[in-house]
Amino acid sequence: MKKFMLGAAMAVMMSTAAHAETIGVSMALFDDNFLTVLRNGMSDYAKTLNGVELQIEDAQNDVAKQQSQIQNFIAAGVDAIIVNPVDTDATAAMSKIAADAGIPLVYVNREPVNVDTLPDKQAFVASNELESGTLETQEICKMLGGKGKAVVMMGELSNQAARMRTKDVHDVLATEQCKGIEIVEEQTANWSRTQGADLVTNWLSAGLEFDAVISNNDEMAIGAIQALKAAGRSMDSVVIGGVDATQDALAAMAAGDLDVTVFQNAAGQGQGSVDAALKLAKGEPVEKKVYIPFELVTKENLDKYQAKN
Repeated sequence: MKKFMLGAAMAVMMSTAAHAETIGVSMALFDDNFLTVLRNGMSDYAKTLNGVELQIEDAQNDVAKQQSQIQNFIAAGVDAIIVNPVDTDATAAMSKIAADAGIPLVYVNREPVNVDTLPDKQAFVASNELESGTLETQEICKMLGGKGKAVVMMGELSNQAARMRTKDVHDVLATEQCKGIEIVEEQTANWSRTQGADLVTNWLSAGLEFDAVISNNDEMAIGAIQALKAAGRSMDSVVIGGVDATQDALAAMAAGDLDVTVFQNAAGQGQGSVDAALKLAKGEPVEKKVYIPFELVTKENLDKYQAKN
């Protein structure tokens, strides 16, 4: 009887071990508000799953470091890999490394340059950037009544999201309703609050006049707010928009400083990437592109989003 019970216990342990899944995760940067929510979303979700372990690494905005992390994950024998790419133009090489090793790979949040030619057992989970800058700019156009001067703050130009969101801005401002809005300056602040503040300070010091700040993300928008306040500019005299609906952005909106943001479900993307990685590891089919919708956030519907991110 004792032998039978011992054998049964061993069988259960072996079964559990056989179904345990280890996922290597390479994040572009830990020190980023939105990516922190994304990373925590993955971790929190994985904790609810039996036998799923995440090994999360910080690529520190270094492409070479990220490729090395992918190679280390493969050497360690992980069941799947999730990558939040540092440089979306460098993903073809990462896809090849994983495909050659036969390890499933899921890109999350930042669209890989090879998204339309991903190898088997690879996928992309994010929100459709065609929506983000479009929703933001359409609302800013509405607030300006279709007329005025705007500055555009771009994210890292190596990042597909920055390029797409900026294209969205131009496309909206080319429409009949919004063509009265002129872009008087457009520069990158690399997703950074500090760089955003410095950029707007420089514009103000140069005497640049504008009615709106259209930012590729909330962090740069918050930097713009800080610079405008430091210069004594009334927040009622300028429309400020961003993307991501981070907690800091929602707080800025509640304070009356930020006018527009776009909710990007970071935790949802994190959960979706883990689900996709697990399915691919088990040989189950997954759509090549899994999109989670963006949602416009203004002061009128702010309450709905304050607990989401």
